[in-house]
Amino acid sequence: MQLSSSSTLAGGVLMPRYDRTKLKPGIVHIGFGAFHRAHQAVYTDSALAASFGDWGIVGVSLRSIEPIRDLKMQDHLFSVIARDASGAEPRVVGSFIGGISAASDRDGLLDLLADPAIRIVSLTVTEKAYGFDPASGGLDRHHPAVAVDLVTPGSPVGVIGFLVEGLSRRKQAGVPPYTVLCCDNLPTNGRVVERLVLEMAEAHDPALASWIAAEGAFPCTMVDRIVPAATDETRQRAADLLGVEDKLALDTEPFMQWVIEDRFVSGRPEWDRAGALFVADVEPYEKMKLRMLNGPHSMIAYLGQLKGLEYVKDVMAVPEYAERVRRHMSAAAMTLDPVPGIDLGQYREQLIERFSNPTIAHRTKQIAMDGSQKLPQRIFAAAVDDLAAGRDAAAFAEATALWIAYVMQTPQIEDPRAHELRQASGVVDPADPSANFFALPGLFPPRLIGDRDWRDRVNAALDLVLAGT
Repeated sequence: MQLSSSSTLAGGVLMPRYDRTKLKPGIVHIGFGAFHRAHQAVYTDSALAASFGDWGIVGVSLRSIEPIRDLKMQDHLFSVIARDASGAEPRVVGSFIGGISAASDRDGLLDLLADPAIRIVSLTVTEKAYGFDPASGGLDRHHPAVAVDLVTPGSPVGVIGFLVEGLSRRKQAGVPPYTVLCCDNLPTNGRVVERLVLEMAEAHDPALASWIAAEGAFPCTMVDRIVPAATDETRQRAADLLGVEDKLALDTEPFMQWVIEDRFVSGRPEWDRAGALFVADVEPYEKMKLRMLNGPHSMIAYLGQLKGLEYVKDVMAVPEYAERVRRHMSAAAMTLDPVPGIDLGQYREQLIERFSNPTIAHRTKQIAMDGSQKLPQRIFAAAVDDLAAGRDAAAFAEATALWIAYVMQTPQIEDPRAHELRQASGVVDPADPSANFFALPGLFPPRLIGDRDWRDRVNAALDLVLAGT
């Protein structure tokens, strides 16, 4: 038997605490992946239980068909199992009310985006999907989806193209815009997406861009929860705990955090009733997470890949490596301004405990993906601030060296700039082994490229890594 509204589940499973038959759509979420299902969907599930409203989620996959098919087969239900050393807490999430695969139903998605009932379009599509050019801060017009959507706006294929076309149809119909809520790890993510949307809209219709700028909203957010990719073991655990099959089951940690800029044009769920924090300025929290969590997470991933350690927990089980991670976090904390309500020392130790969670099998290979898109905000920006403060930014040189060594020693990497990185890994100067990487356009900030002392620290750390130290 598969999970459904009529399933008789084993005891101890938290079920939706509201009448799902009365749920109506209010949110479209683009990026129907593990993180959204274990984070924003859970917050929405809890918010609906605390204060019910028309905030059902329609999940959208831009490329895949299978997960949306599985969602529909399971009456739009799935389980999330929070695990740590003390045990497991399963819950069934009921906040979804529909699903669309844009690959097979583009028109259905565009119709939905034009629907006045949809007041929020949220996003978790990973950094590389936006078509963001870090050098200019605007659209990368060579990005495959961006290039198509600039030429054929009525038949979009990328996330920015869908957002712009959906907003265009609403303007034509006299319908107010939806709030665009980015939940990806981009610095000032709302501002970034707003610029990309306005730039593409301007290319099609300047009046549309003006309307979006005047009437729309793009709040910034910070999201946090460790959600490994699901495995057969995950699905078997869910079957054992629920007593039914769940093809969309997820393991995660108990911790989760969501900080949201309170700027919406047509209302929002009461996510604060579920523990989210609404603030006027997300940036301090966002920078804290990028530098103290995401940066060390990337460092752990490359260290693990170089040392043959499959999971984050395996890296953290080596005392020497765990101490290196702690030192990196401490260095990152020194680059931050005070964060309201947060003790950075306690936050660091909480992160160490979370990364060491023995029940969470988060693969270092998964985290290591797309380093060229992640390191500029996670590592390089922190290095710039550390140097500006008169410090040596050695911790960030070490993390950079680990990434370069990983690229050099891994035959096939998953990265939008894989071809360029492979070329940079070719013939290197033994006296300056990182030079080819620093020469890649738009990757490193000018401050780092021009700092010979810091580049020498990267090279010294790289020599040690390549020597197996």
